[in-house]
Amino acid sequence: MELEGKTVVITGASRGMGQRLAVRLGRERANVVVNFRKDAASADRTVKEVAAAGGEAVAIQADIAEPEAVANLVNGAVDRFGSVDVVVANAAASAFKPLSEIHSRHIAKTMAITVDGFLELVRASVPHMPPGGRVMAVSGWDSFRVLPGHGLLGAAKAAMETIVKYLAIELGPAGVTTVGVCPGPIDTDSFRIYAGDQWDWYEKNWLAMTPSGHFPTPDEVAEVMAFLCSPRSAAVNGQTIVVDGGLSLATMPASMA
Repeated sequence: MELEGKTVVITGASRGMGQRLAVRLGRERANVVVNFRKDAASADRTVKEVAAAGGEAVAIQADIAEPEAVANLVNGAVDRFGSVDVVVANAAASAFKPLSEIHSRHIAKTMAITVDGFLELVRASVPHMPPGGRVMAVSGWDSFRVLPGHGLLGAAKAAMETIVKYLAIELGPAGVTTVGVCPGPIDTDSFRIYAGDQWDWYEKNWLAMTPSGHFPTPDEVAEVMAFLCSPRSAAVNGQTIVVDGGLSLATMPASMA
């Protein structure tokens, strides 16, 4: 229970990986700030699940693309719980199209949430962080593997990973460490939507190449993220941890290796 009483702000926490992490941190009896943009009902369900797991939670609406909204999110967390110990930049949105079909509005929105919003979250949170504070960026496989239609989001996630390295150096003297988490293919509603009619192909072919024999589940990824939120991971700084069951290492089906 190393996170008991610690305050963790998670952007985009009403569903997907953010939601699973929120509930996992509830088991650590953490104070969890569940950020959402539109889906208040899902955010409220997440709050109840965190409470049922043993933690305390509050849902705060904020569009991470808006700097003022990010500041209000952090201020709301401080007003409720007194400080911010960990921030997790998990929110993302993009247009899943070939880069030749991407418009400037798509670029602006993707970068505003994934890059600008990440930096705004850090800028607003760090003044409220005690020594031992933690910044976490949730990246994605498209930051280093080419996935159809993911060029824009992959570029934004790659930028996040670079920012993680710089923040580790810049925030380290204040006792704040920075990490990234890069999940591989995981069976979530979001990934199935992004994969579309390619999901069956991914499942068949990528599973055959995954040494562990299965895609990491959202709860397995949440376990890694929970560890990286905890003081036990204090020596990990400036690194982005890939959680993909070893799939990114494979060049042939595991059965043939």
